[in-house]
Amino acid sequence: MARAKRIWIPSRFYHIVTRGNRGNPLFRCHTDFQAFFHILDQLYEKIPFELASYCLMTNHYHLQLRSKEQSISKVMSLINKRYANYYNTRYRLTGHVFEKRYYDKIIETKEGMLEVSRYIHLNPIRAHMIKRPEHYPWSSYHFYKYNKAAPAYLDTNSVLKYHAGAAEEQKRLYCESVEEVFLF
Repeated sequence: MARAKRIWIPSRFYHIVTRGNRGNPLFRCHTDFQAFFHILDQLYEKIPFELASYCLMTNHYHLQLRSKEQSISKVMSLINKRYANYYNTRYRLTGHVFEKRYYDKIIETKEGMLEVSRYIHLNPIRAHMIKRPEHYPWSSYHFYKYNKAAPAYLDTNSVLKYHAGAAEEQKRLYCESVEEVFLF
């Protein structure tokens, strides 16, 4: 049976999840995380895309992704192919790095944008890796929490714009909405 063709709506963000094959780690060390970010930087120069949030866990990753110029399938194909080539070369492996096709879900509402971003940023807490989202270095949360220069592909405004006030007030309100979820 043929796989269903993926739907691409250029104006929409998608929640993307990709898992390591057989639950194996995708990121074994600091260098692997950095290599993934380097791939995003390189790809962004050729095919612009936007991330509203991201979190790289050890055996999977989450992206809140929009691509206006190329299909999500094309962007994800390039990200995963480049990372698989890096990973297999670095660890002298062959074969599949990723479990299967990536999971994707269109985000259709303001509430959905906020919910997916919070979910992504709280992933390391749910996995009992950290106690506070700003302590996890491989997520975009610290760009929301602190005044740090974000990579070109990260557009925090696509989530922050749903909060009232100036930029600092939007950041504060967003971070409070994330932190109130894990405090209860």
